Amino acid sequence: MKILLASRIDPGAESRLRAAHDVTCAYGAAEPELRAAIADREILVFRSGVQITGSVIGAAERLRLIVRAGSGMDNVDLAAVERRGIGFERIPGPGARAVAEMAFALMLALARNVLRADRLLRQGRFAKSEMTGYLLQGKALGIVGAGNIGSKVGQMGAAWGMRVLGCTANGGEQDVARLAKLGIRRTALDEVLRRSDFVSLHVPLQDSTRNLIDADALGRMKRGAFLVNLARGGVVDERALHHALATGHLAGAALDVHEREGDGVVSPLAGLENVVLTPHIGASTHDSQREIGEQIVRVIESLGGSADLGEGLHEAGSRRRLSGMA
Repeated sequence: MKILLASRIDPGAESRLRAAHDVTCAYGAAEPELRAAIADREILVFRSGVQITGSVIGAAERLRLIVRAGSGMDNVDLAAVERRGIGFERIPGPGARAVAEMAFALMLALARNVLRADRLLRQGRFAKSEMTGYLLQGKALGIVGAGNIGSKVGQMGAAWGMRVLGCTANGGEQDVARLAKLGIRRTALDEVLRRSDFVSLHVPLQDSTRNLIDADALGRMKRGAFLVNLARGGVVDERALHHALATGHLAGAALDVHEREGDGVVSPLAGLENVVLTPHIGASTHDSQREIGEQIVRVIESLGGSADLGEGLHEAGSRRRLSGMA
């Protein structure tokens, strides 16, 4: 089968694919290069950091399967995928635990002044008296988007002795019961914002969530609270966040995702002392990427020969698409 890797995947998985298939790479390529690279490909594998537009999909006449090596779908034109009847497989599970653990790394970095303490010590300042922080235990943790990743963050928070509130876009009593088993009390977004000492964001980027955390939402958060964004950059209005941090309304923020990402881009929050910034590494652990790679190989190997790449894939892919877009 002819495979295009538009993003880097686990090296072991890439080697296995190369041994059995025709594999080309266009890591993080711009649209013109992607259009050329995908022209004769049957399978596309990608992560974040690359845009799979309708134009790119239109250039791939033989494309039958798209594999998203992760959970987000804001960088692929799903309408174009649907129109073409292309199979779509997501692999969200392995990265979810990594992102959840990253949320705690960021919360601890904020609560315990880890980055500032490190920086001052490297400069020769033993600033112990200035570094009094906060416990996570006993604090209220608010999860905005208590789905696959967010519910893991909430479950971990409950294990740490935090009082966990969560909101979801959908779900009735069944969702309330699901979250309750994990130690999460489901409530409205407004209450999550008003009552939480730490707010952790885990929603997909779509029209309804773009700038969800704007000046109004930030104003409803507790004075002295902390914000963590591991969702997508467009979910937070970064100018409004800068104001909330600079005026002292929020004690701090940590962002792994940003409105603008890539080499040469400097965050508008970079000048603030009470901010932790990381380059979209939430799911970037050796363990999770190895497991994602193994699942990619299994998905592709389950197809059999390229002659079998039609109707069966279309049926499996349709189920994946409808599930992913809900």
